[in-house]
Amino acid sequence: MAKGIRKVNHYVLHGEDRPGEGAHLLKTLKKHGVNLLGLTVYPVRGASQVELIPEDAQQLVDLARRYNWKLSGKKTGFLAQGRDRAGVLVKLAEKLGKAGVNITAIDAIAAGEERYGAIFWVSAKDVARAAELIGAR
Repeated sequence: MAKGIRKVNHYVLHGEDRPGEGAHLLKTLKKHGVNLLGLTVYPVRGASQVELIPEDAQQLVDLARRYNWKLSGKKTGFLAQGRDRAGVLVKLAEKLGKAGVNITAIDAIAAGEERYGAIFWVSAKDVARAAELIGAR
């Protein structure tokens, strides 16, 4: 399975879909030392949906309060990291599937130097059970 799997928190922020807005957000996060484990941005009805997975969730929440950003509620998922190879996520998916836990969404990428990372989510009701099944810290 993965070298390391841990729980992560996911927040959504909606912003304007204009040149420079993303750079401004990233610069603000950097200025305040907010390290992201994951970031996804895409257009939604003329705006941008920014999905943030911070290393330190409280740090992001505090910053959002300071800048009056309207973050969504916290959603818990998992970050798996390890050595990249064909089928690296098979055991993880099979273990959860056999236990009746559905992976509702996943983002995975090869990170170079034979490494990969995957962030995935299960239903809120299954988070504790999934964490126990896969040994997430």
